[in-house]
Amino acid sequence: MIDLSLTQMAQGLASGDFSSTELTQAFLDRIQQHNSQLNAFISVTPEQALKEAAVADEIISQKQANPLTGIPLAHKDIFCTLGVKTSCGSKILDNFTAPYSATVVDKLAAAGMVSLGKTNLDEFAMGSSNESSFYGAVKNPWDTQAVPGGSSGGSAAALAARLTPAATGTDTGGSIRQPAAFCGITGIKPTYGRVSRWGIIAYASSLDQAGPMARSAEDCALLLKAMAGFDPRDSTSLQRCVPDYPSLLKEPLQGLKLGLPKEYFGDDLNPEMAERLQTAIQELEKLGAQIKEVSLPLTRLAIPAYYVIAPAEASSNLSRFDGVRYGYRCEDPKDLEDLYKRSRSEGFGAEVKRRILIGTYALSEGFYDAYYRKAQQLRRMITEDFQKAFNEVDLLLAPTTPTPAFDLGSKNNDPVQMYLEDIYTLGVNLAGLPAMSVPAGQVGRRPIGMQLIGNHFDEGRLLNVAHQFQQVTDHHLQAPRLD
Repeated sequence: MIDLSLTQMAQGLASGDFSSTELTQAFLDRIQQHNSQLNAFISVTPEQALKEAAVADEIISQKQANPLTGIPLAHKDIFCTLGVKTSCGSKILDNFTAPYSATVVDKLAAAGMVSLGKTNLDEFAMGSSNESSFYGAVKNPWDTQAVPGGSSGGSAAALAARLTPAATGTDTGGSIRQPAAFCGITGIKPTYGRVSRWGIIAYASSLDQAGPMARSAEDCALLLKAMAGFDPRDSTSLQRCVPDYPSLLKEPLQGLKLGLPKEYFGDDLNPEMAERLQTAIQELEKLGAQIKEVSLPLTRLAIPAYYVIAPAEASSNLSRFDGVRYGYRCEDPKDLEDLYKRSRSEGFGAEVKRRILIGTYALSEGFYDAYYRKAQQLRRMITEDFQKAFNEVDLLLAPTTPTPAFDLGSKNNDPVQMYLEDIYTLGVNLAGLPAMSVPAGQVGRRPIGMQLIGNHFDEGRLLNVAHQFQQVTDHHLQAPRLD
C-alpha cells in the first residue's frame, strides 16, 4: 500500500481493497519504525489520525468520497493545526498548541485527508539544510550522512522514506523545491497568492507560499487543486479561478518552448548533474518540446536581494515572540526589558537571531535606503528579467540546486556557503512565479532535481510537463532502502 500513488490509493479505497484505517495504520507503523532514524516528524497524532480515517471509511462506504478522501498526509510544522503543537521547529514555540487551523489544513481536511502529524523544519523556515531545528537535524533517507534540504526537509524526507504519501510545505526561497530535489520527490511552489497563507506562521510575508509535496506531478496536481483558491482572510490571496489541474496532465508537449537560462548552467553547476539534466532535456525534446537558450543576467543578484528583503520581513514578523503573549518565557525576569531580551535570546536559535539582526540593521535609520530600498529595486529588475525570458519561451528549465545533497554539518560554520545553495531558486520567489522540482536521476546515489519555472498562474503547464516527463522516466518511482 505504501508505494501506491494517490490515485491508486483512491482506487483501492473505493474498491474496498483496503480501508482508510488500514492505510493510515500502515503509515503510522512505518513512522514508528523509521522516524527515530530520520527525525522527519516533530509530532505524530495516531489517535486523531485513526479517528479521521474511521470517518473517511464511513464516507467512502456511502459513496460520497472525494478523490483524496481517506488518504493520509503530513503537515509541515509551520501550519497552525487546531489542538496540535505548532512549533516552527523553535524552542520559543515548543509549548504552543494552535487554537485554530490554517486555511490549507482546513481545505485538505475538507477534502477528506487524514493528518498523520507535523514534520520537522529549519527553525521558522530559515535554512537550506534542516539542521537549524530545535528538535535536531533531519536525515536524508537516501544517505543519512546527508542533509535532506530545507526548510521543508522533514516533509521531503518523510515522503522519500514512505512515511507519508503526501505532505505540505512552504517555499520562501526554495524551501519546497530544494528538499524535493535532495530527497528525490516532486514539489511545486505555486504563484504567490494562489494558495492562502492564513494560519501559516510567517517568515517573510511577501515571499512565503504554501505548496504540495508528493512523489509525482500527478499527486501534486490532486493536492494543489484541493489547496488552492481565494481566501478572504488572507489579504495577499488572489481572486482567480482554480483550474482542474489533473485534467491538464495529458496535454501533449508538441511545440512547447522550453528556455534554458545560461546563467543556471555555468561553473557553479556540478558537472555530473549537468549530464543528467542534459539527458532529461533530450527526453523532453523527444516528447516534442523545443529548446532555446535564454538569459537571466541578474541571477547572481538574487542572493543579496533576498538576504536583505527576507531578514527585514522576518525582523518585523518575529517581533511578536516576546515572552508575553504566548510561547517560551524566561525564568524569573528582573523587569520587562529583561523578559524581552532573555526570552528571545534563549528561545531563538543562532540562524534566526542572525537573520533578525540583519533585517533590523537593513531597516534602521540611515541604512534603509542603502540596503532595503535597493534590494526592492533589484527585485523589480529580476522580475523584469523573467518576463523578458517568457516573451521568448513558454517555460524555463534549470537545475534546482547547484549540487546534490551535501553532508550534514559541512556548511554550518559558513552561512554564506549555505546561502549559495539557493542560487537557482531565490529569483522565483522574488518574482512571485510558480516553479517545481522533479526528480531527474542521481549523482553518487544522491538524488538531483530538474526545476521547471513558469509565468504567473502557469501551474497547470508545469504539472503537465512534469507529468509527461515522468511517463517516460522512473526517477520519481525510486525509493531509498531503510534499515
